[in-house]
Amino acid sequence: MSHTRDYDKEFKDSADHQYVYNFDFDVMHPYMIRSFEPFFRPGSMLELGSFKGDFTHRFLKHFDDITCVEASFEAINDAKSKLGSSVTHIHSLFETVELPKRYDNIVLTHVLEHIDDPVGLMKRVNDEWLADGGRFFLVCPNANAPSRQIAVKMGLISHNAAVTRAEAEHGHRCTYSLDTLERDAVAAGLKVVHRSGIFFKALANFQWDRLMQTDIISKEYLDGCYQLGQQYPDLCSSIFLMCEKGGQA
Repeated sequence: MSHTRDYDKEFKDSADHQYVYNFDFDVMHPYMIRSFEPFFRPGSMLELGSFKGDFTHRFLKHFDDITCVEASFEAINDAKSKLGSSVTHIHSLFETVELPKRYDNIVLTHVLEHIDDPVGLMKRVNDEWLADGGRFFLVCPNANAPSRQIAVKMGLISHNAAVTRAEAEHGHRCTYSLDTLERDAVAAGLKVVHRSGIFFKALANFQWDRLMQTDIISKEYLDGCYQLGQQYPDLCSSIFLMCEKGGQA
């Protein structure tokens, strides 16, 4: 990873693109937990890239032993103020962090697309950090989400997997689809056990934020989009792989 990256700057909102939206907090986070729950292992959890701790907070009712690694000094301080001593926070790069043990559950959500060497990071997950019998929960934005495909047809982006200027400013290095995400996970030595999508999504995040301020979107409609996403994972907002430890790559 380049040592010139400014991780505090990368999470700042830009004029035309936010780093996170209410849609992420209010819709995607609960449905990610719902997707993960059937696969949780008892024991410890490691979250790689915890940002300001909003997603971390949702794991507190599932795990007593939570460790978070975060590269942004500002973000990890915000997380500490929210979560206190209930979580162990480590301010470090993934490439250089030394962790004290292996973990029964490792979570990496909407982070891998920011990594300069994604296979190298997942190789550390497989070879160094994931306990025997442990599970790795990997989620990335989906290149083939209908909202992105519509943007291509509108001429706003060149192709489904394009990294837009705003995304690049926020540290994105690539945009994954199910096939390329599984390719990199397997290249890292991981064993892909389950693949799915999270939430059918035909609108951009900023459009969802506006709709959610009205009475147009009901909880039943959101649940329907989540369930439809299980049927059509390649048309989801995010793609999800649940992996277990494989042979060392």
